[in-house]
Amino acid sequence: MRTPYWKSNSFICKREKIDLFDTEEFSMVVGKGVISKIQDKRILCGNEKLMSEEGVNISEEVNSVISELRGQGKAIVITAIQGSVIGIIAFSDIIKENANSMIDKLLKSGISDTILLTGDNKKADEYIGNKVCIKEIKSSLLPEDKVSEIVNIQNIGQLICMVGDGVNDAPALKTATVGVAMGTIGSDIAIEAADIAIMGDDISKIGYIKRLSNATLKTIKFNIIAAMAINIVAIILSAMGLLNPVTGAIVHNVGSVLVVLNAALLYDRKYIQ
Repeated sequence: MRTPYWKSNSFICKREKIDLFDTEEFSMVVGKGVISKIQDKRILCGNEKLMSEEGVNISEEVNSVISELRGQGKAIVITAIQGSVIGIIAFSDIIKENANSMIDKLLKSGISDTILLTGDNKKADEYIGNKVCIKEIKSSLLPEDKVSEIVNIQNIGQLICMVGDGVNDAPALKTATVGVAMGTIGSDIAIEAADIAIMGDDISKIGYIKRLSNATLKTIKFNIIAAMAINIVAIILSAMGLLNPVTGAIVHNVGSVLVVLNAALLYDRKYIQ
């Protein structure tokens, strides 16, 4: 069971003897940040769009620091109190060691292209994209923008597999042809919206899912052709008088058993990185 985020942070604050105050008001602006009121002070945490909408002025010095941090591939959260910027929180995504090999295997398995859809800033996204060899990057996207990008691709006849783990990914996961959520690190709403939940944070399993999907489609096509072939042969033999109703029924059942046994071989597809 995952420990709720607010509980783990509450424990840290108590351990470090940091005072916690009750929030009098709280609202979330999707894709931009949060607004709260604590001790009669209006507090903002979010991106430049939120600050601009709320009339917060960002100085050249702060902008310079933000640009420098984003050049390092960090996501930025600006914090302001009573209309004045008091700090910057920088987050850095941890790129998994097998991310490059996973994308390479996906491309070799028949995937035409990989696209990074994210709400982060363009500089940070390009840094991450270059690290994992993703050339097409769509930055600063709101949840509805991600859905629009997927719909546009689907409208030209392409099938989309969306992989995500956050609340903002949920609409896109639901819209995509196939949605895959990371079960361990993903939010509950993302897991609920997805078609497939990977029980763990091993992204190499995405390649395994693709290989298993390919094998499943091949098995289905083979079984359909095999069943039709057996039935056609049985009809011809019956017309020639070589099969009577009893032997015809046996041939039909044998064909069904063979199809089921062939499908059961999918259970023996072991996970290999």
